Amino acid sequence: MPRASSIAQARADKRAGKAPTTQAGHFVHDEIEAVRRGKHGVRSAKQAIAIGLSEARRAGVEVPPKRGATKMGTKSTSAKSVVAPRRASSESKATRARAALEALKREGTAGASRQALSAQSKRAASTRTAADRSASAKKAAITKGAAGRSEAARKAARTRATRTQAGR
Repeated sequence: MPRASSIAQARADKRAGKAPTTQAGHFVHDEIEAVRRGKHGVRSAKQAIAIGLSEARRAGVEVPPKRGATKMGTKSTSAKSVVAPRRASSESKATRARAALEALKREGTAGASRQALSAQSKRAASTRTAADRSASAKKAAITKGAAGRSEAARKAARTRATRTQAGR
């Protein structure tokens, strides 16, 4: 269940014109924190992110599906692609949800560690092109606004100052 503050932050991000993935970031952060607190575990950082994105979609954030993940049958809603109705399952949705949560509770919490998240972000970044990275940086600069850019510059200067003091 997503926190009310995450929903409010996502709505504020939407009003500010930020990307759906930025809006969903609050839910992903909540999920990572839930794993770190021991509410449940995950097999990998990718699973923690996927759970957070799922929560965001259920809360109304229009996060696009992963590229190539959508089946061809779901893309077209033509009359030709009529699928036979599925057979009713004997288990309820509650039973399935409980079983999924119990399975997550048996998993470890290493998937939400700093190292696992860092490795996952590096893997994800390696698949992006230079043009892709440049476009997202330009959009970030626009949505941040003048005050945000100024604050980011001050923060960067503070970081540089502390690193030179530490001798890095």
